[in-house]
Amino acid sequence: MADCWNTDTGEAVYRSRDAIKNLRIKVRIERVTSTAALSQHLQQQVLSQQDRGDIELETLTSQGQTGENEEEVVVGWQEKLFSQYEMELFQSEAACQTPLDRQYHAEVKALNRTKGRRNHRIFTYTDHDRYTSCLPLHQMQSGDLLTTTKSSPTFLAERMASVRHRRQERRTTDCNIPKTKIINWEPTEEFVKNSHVVNNAMQTMHIMGDLGPTGRLGQKENEFLLMTIKTDGSGTVIVKPDFNKNKEPYRIVTDGEKREVWRLTVENISTTMKPEEKDREQNMYKDLYVRHKEYLNSLVGQDFEMPPAGILRYLMNGEIVSAKGFEYDNLYIHFFMELPNNWSSLPFQSLSGVTQTCRTKTLGKENVALFSYPFNFEAFYMSEKESEESILQWPVLYFKVLSLDSWQRYRTEGYGYLLFPAMPGKHTVTCHTWRPLQTGTSSVLRRFFIGGSPELEDHSYVRIPGTFKGERLSRFGFCTETTGSVTFNLHCIQQARSFVDAAMLKKRRQKVFDQLGGFSQQGAVCNILEAFQRARRKMQEARESLPRDLISATSQLQIESSA
Repeated sequence: MADCWNTDTGEAVYRSRDAIKNLRIKVRIERVTSTAALSQHLQQQVLSQQDRGDIELETLTSQGQTGENEEEVVVGWQEKLFSQYEMELFQSEAACQTPLDRQYHAEVKALNRTKGRRNHRIFTYTDHDRYTSCLPLHQMQSGDLLTTTKSSPTFLAERMASVRHRRQERRTTDCNIPKTKIINWEPTEEFVKNSHVVNNAMQTMHIMGDLGPTGRLGQKENEFLLMTIKTDGSGTVIVKPDFNKNKEPYRIVTDGEKREVWRLTVENISTTMKPEEKDREQNMYKDLYVRHKEYLNSLVGQDFEMPPAGILRYLMNGEIVSAKGFEYDNLYIHFFMELPNNWSSLPFQSLSGVTQTCRTKTLGKENVALFSYPFNFEAFYMSEKESEESILQWPVLYFKVLSLDSWQRYRTEGYGYLLFPAMPGKHTVTCHTWRPLQTGTSSVLRRFFIGGSPELEDHSYVRIPGTFKGERLSRFGFCTETTGSVTFNLHCIQQARSFVDAAMLKKRRQKVFDQLGGFSQQGAVCNILEAFQRARRKMQEARESLPRDLISATSQLQIESSA
């Protein structure tokens, strides 16, 4: 009989597209007395029998139960219901400290002049009340009051109990000067423990109950937290405890000598939308989305920004992902782009850059520096009528990996280059590097103790320089040492309105060059010319194998057509 209680007092999360101001909650509290328990038990027995009435139960029903022993109130979102304590407090204007207190003073005076307040035991604390952020911790833990089992609050719950109060009382004199370190490079366990606080911007409302004895209302020690409602303004509503939904009522046991037991029932009685109102709202949302889409289209436009005819637009959004395999720590990369002939860039386009200094991290068996440094590049290629032997050259990114330690010792770790991809799309490229090596012990000692190492005067010497006009580039006698590698992520876009056949032929030749994997441009040109000569010889052999009369007839037709 008395053991049918709802013990699930956890939070419930709801999501709604309706305005939070339309929320309506019916709260009912009822004191459990011996007379009420006996009356309920007899009602259940009589209703189970068909031939009996409930006349005899009317004499067992307590007449005072509908007065001080139970109360039912409908509460709206952020609706203020004064308690007996607040009615006595705000009667005096001297107790008012804030504009909100003075507003409550005027409302209390208006209630006293009229028929009075409609509630007696149930009252509310809204989001802006002084008591909302100062509730005792044992009242914030509703599960301890609604169940018979005691549970100690966690450390996070203790910290969260004072978060709202700190947020409201915080005052900054100068928002431009941080009062604490933004980044703590070496956090201690105590620092992590004290900083682990979730502080989301949420509005809170508490529904309270004055469960004191009859005639002794208005005492703070008899106030109990019945329900907490929170919302973040984006449609998420958190209630604790959850609505009963035709389940058993919650149980509240008061402190003190008597330890009275109260029943708590919470129901959501918000007005549901009618079908025609729901359809009207859906149509309104659709119309709003269509107008917003049209507005965005008007800003963007329907046509792409196209380059002029005969010009190829090349866009690259790149990222220097990581570098690994280098000898020293604290790496940074200096890079620049080289534009071949017939390529140009915008005047404000930056063709060089430097990454941040990155400390390496051991991943597996290698030390890796994770840069994640983004860069972008835009260039234009203007096609011209060139000879068939020319090959379309793509821009090149040259880079140099360097290290700089705390003693300002500067070292060159490696040189490398990246040829821009000829095909659009996403590419992940790993470029291996090398550095010049000077023989002898003195250069090794100088690099270790004071820094410094041989460098290239012309970075394009890593590849074949664009200014080189000879047939073969000789590096005989030049000593190098293989160092590490750098990984790039590239997102390439090519845009053109119309290209002549010569430009398409260049693309095909560049693709053939990539497939051949030649070590130099000269070697690729020789391979292509040899293939062309072989195809020409095959055509001549096929022509010679044809009958003479067919060849003469074909020649006669060509002469007549030309005439």
